[in-house]
Amino acid sequence: MIVPRHYEDLSVLHENTMPDRAYYIPASVRQKDIVMERESSDRFQSLDGVWKFRYYDSIYDLQEEFYREDYDTSGYDEIPVPSCWQNHGYDIHQYTNVRYPFPMDPPYVPQENPCGAYVRHFTYEKDAAAPRAYLNFEGVDSCFYIWINGVYVGYSQVSHSTSEFDVTDRLREGDNVIAVLVLKWCDGSYMEDQDKFRMSGIFRSVYLLKRPGQGIFDYFVTTELDYGGATAAQPETGILRGGSARVRVRMNFFGGNVPVKAALYDADGNVIAEGSSEAASAATVANGSTTCADETPYTAELTLTVKDPVLWNPEAPYLYRLMLKTEGEVIEEQTGLREITIRDAVVYLNGVKVLFHGTNRHDSDPVNGFSVTLEQILTDLRLMKEHNMNCIRTSHYPNRPQFYQLCDRYGFLLIDEADNESHGTNNIFMDTTDWQVRCRRWSAPIANNPLYTEATVDRTRRCVHRDKNRPSVVIWSMGNECGFGCTFEEALR
Repeated sequence: MIVPRHYEDLSVLHENTMPDRAYYIPASVRQKDIVMERESSDRFQSLDGVWKFRYYDSIYDLQEEFYREDYDTSGYDEIPVPSCWQNHGYDIHQYTNVRYPFPMDPPYVPQENPCGAYVRHFTYEKDAAAPRAYLNFEGVDSCFYIWINGVYVGYSQVSHSTSEFDVTDRLREGDNVIAVLVLKWCDGSYMEDQDKFRMSGIFRSVYLLKRPGQGIFDYFVTTELDYGGATAAQPETGILRGGSARVRVRMNFFGGNVPVKAALYDADGNVIAEGSSEAASAATVANGSTTCADETPYTAELTLTVKDPVLWNPEAPYLYRLMLKTEGEVIEEQTGLREITIRDAVVYLNGVKVLFHGTNRHDSDPVNGFSVTLEQILTDLRLMKEHNMNCIRTSHYPNRPQFYQLCDRYGFLLIDEADNESHGTNNIFMDTTDWQVRCRRWSAPIANNPLYTEATVDRTRRCVHRDKNRPSVVIWSMGNECGFGCTFEEALR
């Protein structure tokens, strides 16, 4: 074995990953389209493209330290990233619903655990105004180890969540080499038993973010509405005449606290509110941790007030644009002002009753597998709009981040689901057909097993933190068909 057995160790979910945060792409100046053209940011460097690749039927077949700088990969094949290796002739496709694709013995997986070794050379140009570098993987099934220039960087799992690593001290000017080992199965696979085709690999984008020495690490945007005597906004236009909205932005920082200037733009590009905040003292986000950090306190906040706001709803998905500016960079966010309330078991959006008419949706394509493009997402959203749908459940895992931003733009209510399903535990006790007995047993191996508490909380936390600023998300789901127990009680808490 050339790697530690993190993939069967419930005490190691991640190694050297950054704490969870909201999704955003920083830049040095304002961008034209932060969703469809994120790569136009001068602080964004894509590592997508053709990588060297070799497939092994078992992790035990990989005996050579392929991640060394001087390792000869001339005999390797090539594979596009992002993609699923089954769609390129390696391994086999497999569909299964309830049953696990391997014998159930958590947290252990079969000795014959396939893996893929990925290698890519790339050029890195240092930027004096943005000397820090953060490596992001938006989706890898099922777990992965990383090396840069022959030096170990870290490990992570949870297939449909972003994992971020501080690689500032690993990169050099000019040529660099990144090596990634992806395993088909890990202990997390017991919590990824979704009803779907099973595919593997680096299936979402990989990129570097260049950042200044100090800056905003995470932020949380919330809206408080004052109806000004009205009971609801105008449902056709969303305008809250005579009312106001308070947009509250809470932040924490890396490398030390910095002052922040904020501006809110309407859809025509006019500045309608401005504010600033001198960051509070002391607390900052650590540059790295061996596990996902607990909640990091927000150490600064600012409030912007909007008179006669245009509120967001599925029929009129009006978006403002929030700019957060520090000395070293600009972060932009599309922001929808809206309020969700529940009265007498009825959901109200901006004081108006909501009828959810929607569908479940998988990331799935017959050619590209899980690696769906923005154009394919737009095709799905258009088809749903044409059939008068206004709601999507991201069954059964978080989608790529831009999916949510497009739902903000086109007007969909989202049920955002964490990457968690342990349906297969329902079928391991076949000595009875009594449904109530089987339901009680269903939860015992994972959902009601304290050994899986941190793994369950981690998957919920990663989902919520990444997508917490999306106006389209109105309901959170901790998972699908897992049973219930102490692990979910802690995640709820």
